[in-house]
Amino acid sequence: RINKMLSCAGADRLQTGMRGAYGKPLGTCARVGIGQILMSLRCKEGNVEKAIESFRRAKFKFPGRQKIIVSKKWGFTAFTKDEYLSYKQEGRLSAQGVHATKYTNHGPLAKRTADTIFADA
Repeated sequence: RINKMLSCAGADRLQTGMRGAYGKPLGTCARVGIGQILMSLRCKEGNVEKAIESFRRAKFKFPGRQKIIVSKKWGFTAFTKDEYLSYKQEGRLSAQGVHATKYTNHGPLAKRTADTIFADA
């Protein structure tokens, strides 16, 4: 927001100083669509309540209504916690930084190692 001030001769008769200095909106910060994710957080299961409370406090800083959703997924992966742990135990996950992909039976066998070839998909 900006509180415009005049800087020419005779401006002292038009300005009110800091009285009513809320100002006009200036520019666009971000265009956010309905249903778009504003913030995302990964934390340990013991810290979920603290994370929810911090998001609850943060949503007052944004205009409009926000929802806090606790995902059933494991981290930023596409798998639920049970799926992730079972795939990891079987050795079917390919670690890709903050997310993981599951080894499938597709693709040429010549480019794959023996531990990434599975009988069932």
